[in-house]
Amino acid sequence: MSGATSNKDRMQIPLQGMPEQEPDARVNNFSEVPLGYLEAAAWTEARRCLDGCKAPCIKGCPVGIDIPAFIKKIEERDFIGAARSLKKYNLLPAICGRVCPQQEQCELVCVIGKKGPAVGIGRLERFAADYERMSGLIEVPEVAPPTGKRIAVVGSGPAGLTGASELARCGYKVTIFEALHRPGGVLVYGIPRFRLPIDVIDNEIEILKKMGVEIICNAVIGKTLTIDDLFAEGFDAVLIGTGAGLPYFMNIPGENLCGIYSANEFLTRVNLMRADLFPESLTPVFLGKKVAVIGAGDTAMDASRTSARLHPEKVTVYYRRSREEAPCLPREREHAEQEGVEFKFLTNPVRFIGDDNYFVKAMECVKMELGEPDASGRRSPRPIPGSNFIEEVDTVIMALGFGVNPIIKETTPGLETNKKGVIIADPATGRTSREGVYAAGDIITGGATVIKAMGQAKIAARAIHEYLLSKASTVTA
Repeated sequence: MSGATSNKDRMQIPLQGMPEQEPDARVNNFSEVPLGYLEAAAWTEARRCLDGCKAPCIKGCPVGIDIPAFIKKIEERDFIGAARSLKKYNLLPAICGRVCPQQEQCELVCVIGKKGPAVGIGRLERFAADYERMSGLIEVPEVAPPTGKRIAVVGSGPAGLTGASELARCGYKVTIFEALHRPGGVLVYGIPRFRLPIDVIDNEIEILKKMGVEIICNAVIGKTLTIDDLFAEGFDAVLIGTGAGLPYFMNIPGENLCGIYSANEFLTRVNLMRADLFPESLTPVFLGKKVAVIGAGDTAMDASRTSARLHPEKVTVYYRRSREEAPCLPREREHAEQEGVEFKFLTNPVRFIGDDNYFVKAMECVKMELGEPDASGRRSPRPIPGSNFIEEVDTVIMALGFGVNPIIKETTPGLETNKKGVIIADPATGRTSREGVYAAGDIITGGATVIKAMGQAKIAARAIHEYLLSKASTVTA
């Protein structure tokens, strides 16, 4: 089909599969599982994109990438041009190509997807970004002349990095304050290396530095400095992008026993502090023979797949709803199952049991059934009376979602939040109740996706730019 040019011919081209490490091999390493397209597969996949359609995929992308434009570049074999087309809209394409849930966004509304598999937009985004990185022909985005204004960005996760890049392009001197010892936020502490390699993150952060962005680590805003301190030090505006990293627990008996982790702590120890390499690394992580992961979102899949690579006898995911209600991406659940993770659906722990040394040794569970739909539209789980049973476990990882750390709220007078501590911000601008303070990402949603946080950061950066321009014009007048 080398001469295919019509849309009719394009629709006959099958979706190009992406090669992966075999399960038996990958469960023994932390190397990336999907291996990426080779040039021939990327070119063929790009030819599946229809010419002349209305491109609803653009509206389906939270950062507004001109998807047909970069895919056309791949079809023309201008792979570097494809990467640069992407980076007009998104400075983190290699990251988004790996962790963005495209099947729920741009690929969901793909025109060709109405009659078959959607175009592999995420796979092509990854290919173009990787091609540029591996070619060594990395282009640093152009920045406007210096405005003389300084902006503080709190947090170096997806929202912070995106906001910083957009503001740097406008000529602002941007400083990112990161609480941990290396930048990246949830990208480095929350997402395993077999999904997102560290060199991919570091490369895209390095581009940001070359744009003039300063990154200060080990700086906990709310402790090291407050928001008011930042203004006192001469910053003209602040963008808060600290995410939602406060773990939820079930508040059931025995939850404070040794051997019970939040997914946040467990993944941070392994992903960021390389506890998997102990004693070569200084941070240990205890992992017993029988691991229980509570929850079935993407974080639960990350925790269970990471546990499997540390070689306990058994890893089991427990979820109170059915397989169909599990919120994780289907591909992540499939990968977990391929790697030996077991699943027990319609099962919920009600009590943890400890040994004489206060380590968890078992948990009491109850079987569940689904009742009427709740406010989210999912059927509410309810316990089945008399169905309690005991499971032997010696490590438990609680992956039940995250809330917002209250540290910034508690140290920033006049900053309005809702009852859950989520910062109240205008969705059209990211503007908060404090003048000059804007927010984006999970800190204003309570938890969403990497790409949605990035989209909100672009909106907030644009609003900050307009705010500072308006202030300048008022002073001039």
